[in-house]
Amino acid sequence: MAKSRYVYSFDEPVDGGRELLGGKGVGLAEMTALGVPVPAGFTVTTDACRAYMTNGREVPDGLDGEIDEHLAALEEKTGKRFGDLESPLLVSVRSGAAVSMPGMMDTILNLGLNDEGARGLARSTANERFALDSYRRLIQMYGEVVDGIGADRFEQALGDLKSARGVSQDTDLLAEDLRGLIDTYKRVYAEETGRPFAQDAREQLARAVRAVFDSWQTPRAQVYRRANDIPDDLGTAVNVVQMVFGNKGESSGTGVCFTRDPATGEPGLYGEFLANAQGEDVVAGIRTPEPLERMQARMPRAYAQLLETMQRLETHYRDMQDIEFTVEDEELFLLQTRGAKRTVAAALRAAVGMVEEGLISREEAVARIDPAQLDQLLHPMLDPAAEFSVAAQGLNASPGAARGAIVFDADTAEARGKAGESVILVRWETTPDDIHGLIQAAGILTAHGGMTSHAAVVARGMGKPCVAGCDALSIDYDARTARIGEHELREGDTITIDG
Repeated sequence: MAKSRYVYSFDEPVDGGRELLGGKGVGLAEMTALGVPVPAGFTVTTDACRAYMTNGREVPDGLDGEIDEHLAALEEKTGKRFGDLESPLLVSVRSGAAVSMPGMMDTILNLGLNDEGARGLARSTANERFALDSYRRLIQMYGEVVDGIGADRFEQALGDLKSARGVSQDTDLLAEDLRGLIDTYKRVYAEETGRPFAQDAREQLARAVRAVFDSWQTPRAQVYRRANDIPDDLGTAVNVVQMVFGNKGESSGTGVCFTRDPATGEPGLYGEFLANAQGEDVVAGIRTPEPLERMQARMPRAYAQLLETMQRLETHYRDMQDIEFTVEDEELFLLQTRGAKRTVAAALRAAVGMVEEGLISREEAVARIDPAQLDQLLHPMLDPAAEFSVAAQGLNASPGAARGAIVFDADTAEARGKAGESVILVRWETTPDDIHGLIQAAGILTAHGGMTSHAAVVARGMGKPCVAGCDALSIDYDARTARIGEHELREGDTITIDG
């Protein structure tokens, strides 16, 4: 009997498609074959995840050895060594189910760093702030994903430091600030786990792969699968990808773009970009990004290459694409492409446009529209003849209007929504753990995040109105109050939003 094989490089031809490699893995492999700039890496298949779950959360025989072999090949390809103390190879570990589940499973960046490696990275890049920023991100993501430490422990420490320094953005913190923050994060990690943060790169990677397998069974992933009729037995692939860094400074950055407007289906530029950031900052809605057009002035060569690549990918897949990218020192890398979540109106407009452009046939266009979703076209809208005053404005992340009682957490949104009440979930930003509340809410309003944040992507997929990045919104969760412009509101007060 042939030995099972569980790991494939991005540049290695393999049958099985997304069912084997997951959506992210097959996208990385296809982009590599197309010659699109993609970091090197390899995919651990969904077969490995299913075997792991069947074996009582024990990795299948041979998997660790295959990962070691592919890691050695990645070291050879990049000229760097994983766990090296001077110029280490760093990797990300990213989930990738066969069916897209935006934000529902886990990612860990900057794996392979430790105390000595961070100092070596600072020396080899002559950029201490970048090295320390990468290390503090690893400790937080690893602590949350691998060891289940509450994000609030890390966020509180970061918030306290920014307040003490009188700054509003992470990017305003200096290297010396980040050095102290790392000490605080390591103390939090030790308090929560009873052991110091892992200094062995191989241990970090092994535990991270298992944690991504485990994320298939998290409550939020199960809720999302039930809401979208996704089978429970598919499992997730795991992608181990050479790190490219958007947080090296103002000539680096990260973003998300769509080849057409996912709210309307109109052709044209649609996307967002954050300078000096890593990818999770955009999708998590931690900072409100800039429109993609502003990237042109900062990084003209990478911007032009991105536009050309967007067109190539839509033509290749013959469908609207949702693309994640990073720019490191003005060099473009694509991290993901997938069929874009879109409103029904956008699906109709895009299908018609692609027929007109000769990309797809009329029959394909008709087949792409789900008749059961057409009632989304009748989503409520504000009466244009009505008189009202606008309390504040944000980004129109998902179209439609909704009116309901303010609620400040997903559990309350779920309970009151299930009871038949129309509620608006109002948050600083949403996280994947809010999915049960997003499903029951009539609409979503966030203070941070943009049109490509988690809240926006999920809301569009569900056909729910969403306004994101509302700067005039402030929330006091303890008092259960919010201020929107000049209006002080309590939980239960009624508001109207128009996406």
